[in-house]
Amino acid sequence: MLKLLFFTAVRVGELVNIKVADLDLAKCKIFVDQGKGSKDRYILFPQTFGLVLRAHLAAYPQQVHLFETQRCGPYTVRRVQQIVQRYREAAGLSAAVHPHLFRHQMLTFLTGQKLSDAQIQLLSGHASKKSLEIYQHLSLDAVDAAYQQAVRLLDL
Repeated sequence: MLKLLFFTAVRVGELVNIKVADLDLAKCKIFVDQGKGSKDRYILFPQTFGLVLRAHLAAYPQQVHLFETQRCGPYTVRRVQQIVQRYREAAGLSAAVHPHLFRHQMLTFLTGQKLSDAQIQLLSGHASKKSLEIYQHLSLDAVDAAYQQAVRLLDL
């Protein structure tokens, strides 16, 4: 579940509503039905992650939702938040970690990998390019050292 949150940059509220029928394992995409703003969209996952999803589906063949509780219903957003906190504590991290951080990290990574604003907007489900500025600012940290080194070469 946590890897899917990261790989797809899906919102946690969208994650808990993904149904098995929404998966297209052959095309490595998942249909998000009525995501934020009541918008439908597709999210992508890595081809290598398809095997993990296939194994998950084989282990739980009766599930309607991709991730279900022992009571055969979808997880709540709050329960996913608790799971993330449990892993944070087990890892001994003192920094705040929440499900939305997975989304921010992936979108920042993709921005740093030179995906265009239009590509990031499509993957993230953001309504406007203005919403992407946060990921561009965050990725500045990744280039700061290289930039500082480069400008030292200027003889001004």
